[in-house]
Amino acid sequence: MEVSQMMTTQHFSANGKLLLTGEYFILDGAKALALPTKYGQTLTVEASSETGILWKGVDANHHTWFEAQFDAQLQIKKTTDIAVAERLQSILQLCPIEEQQLCFTTQLDFPNNWGLGSSSTLLSLIAQYFGIDPYRLLAQTFGGSGYDIACATAKGPITYQILGNERAIISVDFNPVFKEHLYFLHLGKKQNSREGIAHYKSVVADKKQYIDQLPILTDGIIQATTLHEFSVYIEQHEALLSDVLKISSVKSMYFSDFPGAIKSLGAWGGDFVLVASDAGMEAVHQYFKSKGLSVLISYDAMIL
Repeated sequence: MEVSQMMTTQHFSANGKLLLTGEYFILDGAKALALPTKYGQTLTVEASSETGILWKGVDANHHTWFEAQFDAQLQIKKTTDIAVAERLQSILQLCPIEEQQLCFTTQLDFPNNWGLGSSSTLLSLIAQYFGIDPYRLLAQTFGGSGYDIACATAKGPITYQILGNERAIISVDFNPVFKEHLYFLHLGKKQNSREGIAHYKSVVADKKQYIDQLPILTDGIIQATTLHEFSVYIEQHEALLSDVLKISSVKSMYFSDFPGAIKSLGAWGGDFVLVASDAGMEAVHQYFKSKGLSVLISYDAMIL
């Protein structure tokens, strides 16, 4: 019996992510607060009867959205989406593949357009299976700061900071006593992080003066003991980023009459925003429903 046929089924999991502070400045060494989510992605690896690699992607509704078959040289034999297959092929070519009869199945438990890290969780899962450095895999593929890779295996909230060629990843006690007043609202559109990063890099400004302010805001948000104090810090953070990016904050653009604070998370312009309000969940939900937005998730339901 071949080794691949004797292998036991293996399971791996990776958390999604939300970046609460730091945004684009994380690329320039700012200390950021990152939150792993209860939503994530899993990987199952088992033996296959066919030579090469079979890959299947399953979405949050348990529908197979992607399939591909690679031969022993990782050439694409057949697929339902050539662009996705080629991207996956480029990742697998960086991995030390020894078994040649494998079936990989990924399962997302959040909609792909939520922006919680379908790519970062995939890289983490692949790195876990092959026993390789996920940050190196990230650098050779999608690029980025790496905070999402850190969140993929974190046990709870972390601060993340790039220090030269190193990264400081520190677990933090961030469990606000007022968290029943915190929500995550999906804006109904996907934001391209690479486009956001390109815009940030094109901005001509003395970014150091802003970076120096961010640890104060990040620490203030972590240590805040009241909803009011927390809201003041996130509004200051929004104002700072708005000033640098020359983009109006999401609250001033779309929700100026909302009774509470709203903060963009990660790339500005899409995906989830943080909502802080003592108006009560029903009132908050009704407000955003009136704007055509229905995906509102409580802090406890979202954050690991």
